[in-house]
Amino acid sequence: MKNIIVVLLSAGALAAVAQNGPLEHPGATAGATGWDSEPAILARIKAPQFPARDFPITDFGAKADGTTDCTEAIAKAIAACHAAGGGRVVAKGGVFLTGAVHLLGNVNLHIAEGATLQFAPDRAKYLPVVFTRFEGTECMNYSPLIYAFEQENIAVTGSGTLDGSGAQTWWGFKTGGAGGGPRKLIDEADRGVPVAERTFGEGGGLRPNFIQPYRCRNVLIENVRIINSPMWEINPVLSTNVTVRGVRISSHGPNNDGCDPECSRDVLIENCVFDTGDDCIAIKSGKNADGRRVNVPSENIIVRGCTMKDGHGGVVVGSEVSGSVRNVFAENCKMDSPNLDRILRLKSNAERGGVIENVYMRNVEAGRVKVVLTIDLVYGRVETGPFLPVVRHVFMDHVTTTDSPRVLDVVGTTRSVISDINLADCVFRGVRLEDNLANAGEIATHNVTREPAKSQ
Repeated sequence: MKNIIVVLLSAGALAAVAQNGPLEHPGATAGATGWDSEPAILARIKAPQFPARDFPITDFGAKADGTTDCTEAIAKAIAACHAAGGGRVVAKGGVFLTGAVHLLGNVNLHIAEGATLQFAPDRAKYLPVVFTRFEGTECMNYSPLIYAFEQENIAVTGSGTLDGSGAQTWWGFKTGGAGGGPRKLIDEADRGVPVAERTFGEGGGLRPNFIQPYRCRNVLIENVRIINSPMWEINPVLSTNVTVRGVRISSHGPNNDGCDPECSRDVLIENCVFDTGDDCIAIKSGKNADGRRVNVPSENIIVRGCTMKDGHGGVVVGSEVSGSVRNVFAENCKMDSPNLDRILRLKSNAERGGVIENVYMRNVEAGRVKVVLTIDLVYGRVETGPFLPVVRHVFMDHVTTTDSPRVLDVVGTTRSVISDINLADCVFRGVRLEDNLANAGEIATHNVTREPAKSQ
């Protein structure tokens, strides 16, 4: 019966979205006044609090032997915690094998130090399909490994480990295989196939996200270690008041972004460590026709005190930004890796469109990084299309590098918009290459020092 309820909730949610439109963000505003607007955003972001009650999953039949299926025991513990008015559902002392975990309101899933949630390599453990997104497009697919739909006050905390079994189970069908996967989904979305009929799951070739709160409020992801993810690790969608704090991510599979707020508002990402197979942080708002249909921006996103190691970009906006992104603040971060491609990366194209505006970065120390700032409005080598992307009001202050072969890689088209790009009080060392600029608009610099690489 539990599985049937999941499907009915998903169908009901789809009907509600179709009738009433997307989730509104109360008090949403388009403008930002620079760093002076950050305190007001921070004042709205408050981590949820939970009653001091613990529900050990071992009390519900879970065994920390790494082989017993604990899916039902964890579900029972979550249901009991929710029914009691909230508290912590605790995994402690060993390895717990599980399928998909669905959170309910007022529940804090706590993985204690020394404990591991080992997500089962059996893909059937993530069925039936749920209402979700794959790379910015709505569909019915495998459940995310940890999923919540229209819940308030939820958390995943603790110093333990979440192991997604990505290499064993999911990475092999990155391209979708015989089921068509991403190509089939985009085609269905472009043709306007109703979301309830975009059904994937087994044989469909779409991997699930790791942690996905969908249309949730008051979310906390704190301190856990995440490894071996199927694809995007933390993906709040259409959610408000989200805190991601102290998380340690090490996962180098395909599309293994670290944290991807999508169509979400008032998000704080702080004191995290990202070592990823794709972008460390990537802020998104839906893809192509589907993103324009939902049409909700990501806005008021604060990133601070984070460490970025391997990844395609440290702080990234895009490429799925058809619903637009605005008011992004990144500060006091450290980035350093020969395998880190960019400090700040903004990307879209004329099929995706969207407006990226009010992006502020300051006090970032980077060691080795290939490019300081990338703005790519022909992402995926798509140079033509009817939806012209816009990037405007971008500020980088007090950004330093010790080894950055290229400073600027800014590529637009004659019809896209890149304006008000500013770099001030920056020092870039180890510069070897000329800037790559094409239809780049005006880029203002003030007190910017470039030190060429020393000859060998």
